[in-house]
Amino acid sequence: MAGTTWILIAVTVGFGGLTGYSLHAVGYLGIWQAGLANPGTLQVLVDLLIVCGLAMLWMLQDARANQRIVWPYLLLTVAAGAFGPLLYLIHRGWSQRQAPRGEPRYG
Repeated sequence: MAGTTWILIAVTVGFGGLTGYSLHAVGYLGIWQAGLANPGTLQVLVDLLIVCGLAMLWMLQDARANQRIVWPYLLLTVAAGAFGPLLYLIHRGWSQRQAPRGEPRYG
């Protein structure tokens, strides 16, 4: 596996730990309520929604170009934010390493 994939795995595991702690402390709805608590946290929540939307568009285009299944990652992004793009990138890196080394792929 490429170094980038290992970094993505480490980030996903670390973020998973933080998410688990947050879910235990305040619950899923509590995370959303905190995002709506004041103008500062609302700005962070809207920022996250914009970035996740852009990531979903990119995943959709990349999956079509490379003939990958993307819908599980799109649903995961809607439900769990950054986990969708992180896991898509890990899967993408892993599948590129597993692809035959015959003809080069362009595009």
